[in-house]
Amino acid sequence: MMKFLFMMIFMIPLCFMKNMFWLVQMMLFFMMFLFMNLNLNIMCFFNMSYMFYCDIISFGLILLSIWICSLMIMAGESLFKLNFYFNFFLFNVIFLLIMLYLTFSVLNLLLFYFFFEASLIPTLLLIIGWGYQPERIQAGMYLLFYTLFGSLPLLMGIIYIFNDLNTMTIYFLKFFNMNMYLLYISMIFAFLVKMPMYFVHLWLPKAHVEAPVSGSMILAGIMLKLGGYGLLRVMIFLQEVNLKLNYIWIIISLVGGLFISMKCFCQVDMKSLIAYSSVAHMSMVIGGIMVMNYWGFIGSYILMISHGLCSSGMFCLANINYERLHSRSLYINSGMMNFMPSMSLWWFLLLSSNMAAPPSLNLLGEISLINSLVSWSNISMILLMMISFFSAGYSLYLYSYIQHGKYFQGLYSFYVWFISWVFIIIFALISFKYDNFKGWFYFYLILNKK
Repeated sequence: MMKFLFMMIFMIPLCFMKNMFWLVQMMLFFMMFLFMNLNLNIMCFFNMSYMFYCDIISFGLILLSIWICSLMIMAGESLFKLNFYFNFFLFNVIFLLIMLYLTFSVLNLLLFYFFFEASLIPTLLLIIGWGYQPERIQAGMYLLFYTLFGSLPLLMGIIYIFNDLNTMTIYFLKFFNMNMYLLYISMIFAFLVKMPMYFVHLWLPKAHVEAPVSGSMILAGIMLKLGGYGLLRVMIFLQEVNLKLNYIWIIISLVGGLFISMKCFCQVDMKSLIAYSSVAHMSMVIGGIMVMNYWGFIGSYILMISHGLCSSGMFCLANINYERLHSRSLYINSGMMNFMPSMSLWWFLLLSSNMAAPPSLNLLGEISLINSLVSWSNISMILLMMISFFSAGYSLYLYSYIQHGKYFQGLYSFYVWFISWVFIIIFALISFKYDNFKGWFYFYLILNKK
């Protein structure tokens, strides 16, 4: 595991060299293929040392992190073209990848907390430094304070565990059972905020709307998965107390997921709608983890991976529309099938995956989660049915509103501009035919006026 860490650290000087933008991205792709060739052992830990380890959960999430970071650089091409501090942007992405890699692979619980919180800093810099609107400062504050509010109890809980058990190694904690309510709340609350759970979800739509495309991709792709990863790790030694209190989190998640799904129909901003849909999907993940059966764990892991791929892709498409039309409004982006038919195919594929249509990976994850939650309680079937139905509803609403319908008349403004130039040139050529000097003089005047 150390070899990949050193590879990423030695990429940092490349960020500040000339003409290295695409080389860094190609090296990330290369590193991803190297990481895929690790000797994967599904049943237990592998590549284990005193400080690092890897298992199937870490393996998938690290692979997803490298993939999303390489796509972030590709989506940030406009920064490179405009020469808009792209060196610092590259450094930010590599630093964020290092923090995420260490979070998913470190063996010590205190170091896990340290890197879990450190990954917030480059994300905050991405939002504040490369965001679009002045409201990005407020969005950064929301992100910072929501996350830090839940993180202090987590630190206190980790210190208590060390005082009580004399170990903070994640591998050894599975041999202990800590039946304490206050420790349970302090250990899981930071992860529930990061997921985010309903009631503590307000930072996510704000951060998404104000973030640049790379910030939105990493937030949807990886940052939400940190919460799920943390829950999967700490539930091992909090099993007994979780079985007493898990109904609280499951009820909040499922009812909140239903509310958020209905809230998606009220959105007029593309990025805001996609961000709220992320909250709805993560509510099912929280439910699957809290049920604590095999189907729930497997389903939450699969849905985390599939949502990371699908949601980041939708944010990238929303940004492509934004770069061309300079608006994220559904009204202005309507009728896009007339202008970008190939883009319409990508919207269809990603939104059909988002609504868990076959043969997407989301379908596999949602079937497992529905299985686990219905086995826990038959009544949850009603809420799950409505969440799945509304998920298909808002995905189709977004697709049909953007791709079909009447297009915005202002889209033709560039054609008007082009035609006016044609008339100017024809007029200049005609006048040039009758009087050489006067024709060029008029042409020069009109050009300057334009």
